[in-house]
Amino acid sequence: MLERCFGGGGGGDGLLWHMDLKPHASGDYSIAVVQANSLLEDQGQVFTSPSATYVGVYDGHGGPEASRFITHHLFPFLHKFETEQGGLSAEVIKRAFDATEEQFLHLVKQSCAARPQIASVGSCCLVGAISNDVLYVANLGDSRAVLGRRLLENQKSTQVVAERLSVDHNVGDEEVRKEVEALHPDDSHIVVYTRGVWRIKGIIQVSRSIGDVYLKKPELSRDPLFRHFGSLIPLKRPVMTAEPSILIRKLKPDDLFLIFASDGLWEQLSDEEAVEIVLKSPRVGIAKRLVRAALQEAAKKREMRYKDLKRIEKGARRYLHDDITVVVIYLDHPLGSSKGRFKNHRVADFTSAPVDIFSLNVDEADDSFCGVT
Repeated sequence: MLERCFGGGGGGDGLLWHMDLKPHASGDYSIAVVQANSLLEDQGQVFTSPSATYVGVYDGHGGPEASRFITHHLFPFLHKFETEQGGLSAEVIKRAFDATEEQFLHLVKQSCAARPQIASVGSCCLVGAISNDVLYVANLGDSRAVLGRRLLENQKSTQVVAERLSVDHNVGDEEVRKEVEALHPDDSHIVVYTRGVWRIKGIIQVSRSIGDVYLKKPELSRDPLFRHFGSLIPLKRPVMTAEPSILIRKLKPDDLFLIFASDGLWEQLSDEEAVEIVLKSPRVGIAKRLVRAALQEAAKKREMRYKDLKRIEKGARRYLHDDITVVVIYLDHPLGSSKGRFKNHRVADFTSAPVDIFSLNVDEADDSFCGVT
C-alpha cells in the first residue's frame, strides 16, 4: 500500500522522504519532501497518464489541514471540469481552484464549533499541468515554478537559463505590496512591517491562498463562535484572495526541465542555483539533491554542518528551515511520441508525498486516490 500510494521511501536521511525517478508522458520526474514542523504542513503530488502530467505543491500554514485537503480535492476537480469542458484551459483551472476553496470553506463552517482555529489554517497552492505540449502553471502564494531553458547564443555556444513561470504572491515583494495597498486605500495598516518582514494586517506574508478564512470572511469576526479566538481581527472586507495567477506556455524543444517547489527551497537557493544543480547532476534522486542543497545552505547560515542539522528533531528544525517540497519534471520529447514509453505502465499513475515523514500514516490519506485512472 505504501509503495502504491507514495512510490518512495525515506532513504535513511532523517526527516527526508523521496521518490528518485519515475516516468511521465514526456520524460522523467522526481519528488522529495523534508519535514521541519512537528506536523508536516507541505504536501506534494504528481499524476501521470499517457496524455497528461499534473504536479501539485501545497505549502500549508497554521496547520496541515488545508494542504491535506487540497491534496484530496484539487486534482479531482481539475479532472471533473476538464472532462466537462473537453480539455484543459485557464477557465478549467480557475474553476477547480474556486471549487476547492469553497469546499474548504464548507469544512471550516462544519468544524468551527469544535475547532475554531481551523479558520486560520491556509495553504499556498502551486499547480503545473502538461497537456498536448502546452504547459499550464497556476499558483496562489509563494511556492514557485522555474523552467530550465537552453539559450542559443550566436548559433554557436549554448547555456541554460532559469525562467520563473509563477508569481510570488508575497508582500515582501514591493509590487505585491503595492497591489494589496491599492485594493485597500482606506486602510493605512493593511500591510505593516513586523517581526522583520512585511505582513498583511501584521499577520501573514502571502496575499493569496486556499483557506485563511478568517482573513477572507469579515462576518467571522462578528460570529460568537470565534470571539474567544484571539487571531481574529475586525475586517471591513477580505484582505486575501484565492484568485490564481495562471501562465500558459507552449512547450519548445529548448525547454529542458521544470522545478516546482515550496518557498522552503527558494529561501535557501536562487532560481539560477537550483537550475544549475539540476543541469549538472544525475537524474536519479535529483529532487532529493535539491532538498539537500537547501538544507546544507540552511546549516551553513547557522555555522553548522549538514550532519548536525540532520540530528535536530522535527519541530525544533523549523527554527532553521521550513518544510520543503520539490518536484523536478524533465522534458525530453513531444507528447505525441510518448505512447511507447507508457505501454508497460498503467493507464494512470499517482504519487503523493506522505502526510507525515516519520509515521507515513496511510490512515490519514485518501485511499480512493491511489487507484485514480
